[in-house]
Amino acid sequence: MADLQTLTEKMLNAARKAGAEAADAIVIRGDSLSIEVANGALEHAERAEGIDLGLRVLLGQRSAVVSVSDASDTTIATMAERAVAMAKAAPEDPYIGLATAAQLVQSWDVEALELVDPSTPATPESLKDMALEAEAAAQAVKGVSKVDSAGASMSASSIHLATSNGFSGGYGRTSTGLYCTAISGDGLEMERDYKGDSRVFAADMLGADEIGRIAGERAVARIGASQPPTGAFPVLFDERISSSLVGHLIAAINGRSVARGVSWLKDAMGERVLPAGMDIIEDPFRKRVGGSKPFDGEGLATTRRAWVENGVLKGWVLDLASGRQLGMDSTGNAARGAGSAPSPSVGNLTLNAGAHSRAELIKEMGTGLIVTSMIGSSVNPNTGEYSRGASGFWVENGEIVRPVNECTVAGNLREMLGSMVAANDGQAHLSRVVPSLLVEGLTIAGS
Repeated sequence: MADLQTLTEKMLNAARKAGAEAADAIVIRGDSLSIEVANGALEHAERAEGIDLGLRVLLGQRSAVVSVSDASDTTIATMAERAVAMAKAAPEDPYIGLATAAQLVQSWDVEALELVDPSTPATPESLKDMALEAEAAAQAVKGVSKVDSAGASMSASSIHLATSNGFSGGYGRTSTGLYCTAISGDGLEMERDYKGDSRVFAADMLGADEIGRIAGERAVARIGASQPPTGAFPVLFDERISSSLVGHLIAAINGRSVARGVSWLKDAMGERVLPAGMDIIEDPFRKRVGGSKPFDGEGLATTRRAWVENGVLKGWVLDLASGRQLGMDSTGNAARGAGSAPSPSVGNLTLNAGAHSRAELIKEMGTGLIVTSMIGSSVNPNTGEYSRGASGFWVENGEIVRPVNECTVAGNLREMLGSMVAANDGQAHLSRVVPSLLVEGLTIAGS
């Protein structure tokens, strides 16, 4: 099979031959292996290898995207003809278009990002051994009734993007992961919890025994969970799920949402949205981190930038089209798959650490809720009204007194984010480094 760069060149040539005025092409090749074990034996094994080709063609202000999973010359020619036919029938969009030559990134250093693990890839046997070790470690925790599942996986992917006006570039990415889900109790009293880890470099991962032990201890800590009281209380969003709050803010500053007027932060540029001293930094150049990349989905340079600085909102997340619609330049945040046009997206994010530990914030909160897991989501994109199902632990007099479940946490995101206090327990290896966050006065619906 031809290499990825050659395939993108073939697609662009086919698009020109079919009558496209401009085009961009992307090829994504992936290879993955996953193993699941149960009761000390292999339960499921799956291997996947595939390639996806995506072609976007432009005719004036009309465009269309076609994707295929067959890299033959005949299929490429057919996809180009089909894409041009679709573009002719598409409505005009005044904001679409490729980057200018001046906007395209001129140089990058993929090797400096260390996105590909050079060590020997994991084998089915080694992944099985990791999963079995995690399962055994969880089962050994006193109070664990069974291990629901344990699994290990590895993946390697490569991507290449090319445009008809001169850009061509690609990079690879690897990942190794391991998880374990343990159960405590029986019948209606059954509780479960998990621990997982995923890294670009397999050598950086937590040990399988540690992952299993933590999963078991978390499940045992949930024994006897019941509903918390209903009322207004402080809520500590544990580091395990605190990035979801930052995710809601990032979704609200997505240029596409802002341009459509469906964002609860659409008029907040230059205003304080987080407490003073808080920053949200995007850094696409962090080594060995899954969200790092040398250029965006339209061939523009990625950049380290502050979306929020000292609590103040500094910008919108933009691709070329949303930037044109808002009369601004792209921020180099376009993302795309083989079957979709570019859209704004962010990668690595860091919310700076606070001055206190998680334990100190728990002591300060007095009586309230620690949320360690969430289910469902109801967020009004226009108003920021927030409501989610939650479980975790109840705190009284600054001490954890019991596990809780089957409750709902509600508030308004603008108020929540504007008053939160950050701990210092963010995990530096994650793509989104967000510490535990304490929010005052949320409404808890429980018993």
